[in-house]
Amino acid sequence: MDRVRDLASKKAAVIFTKSSCCMCYSIKTLFYELGASPAIHELDHDPSGRDMEWALRGLGCDPSVPAVFIGGRFVGSAKDVISLHVDGSLKQMLMDAKAIWF
Repeated sequence: MDRVRDLASKKAAVIFTKSSCCMCYSIKTLFYELGASPAIHELDHDPSGRDMEWALRGLGCDPSVPAVFIGGRFVGSAKDVISLHVDGSLKQMLMDAKAIWF
């Protein structure tokens, strides 16, 4: 859990993913299209990935990926991020965290 929190606080936008996850790809693409450059942590390529996956589940992220943090705060998984984007608040959250400037 400490490693997840530490990594999540190092950059304005952080996404924990798996390389084989299509929703992870969609969320990363959405962030790039909004102008953000999030830190991406591929759990299936990290030796501590399995432990981090369990820590993410402990935070309430089920499925465990994608898990999105903005400004060091856990935002949620794909459905949560898409909901924020649809209602217009995702962009403002990224601006407030200084992940994008508009």
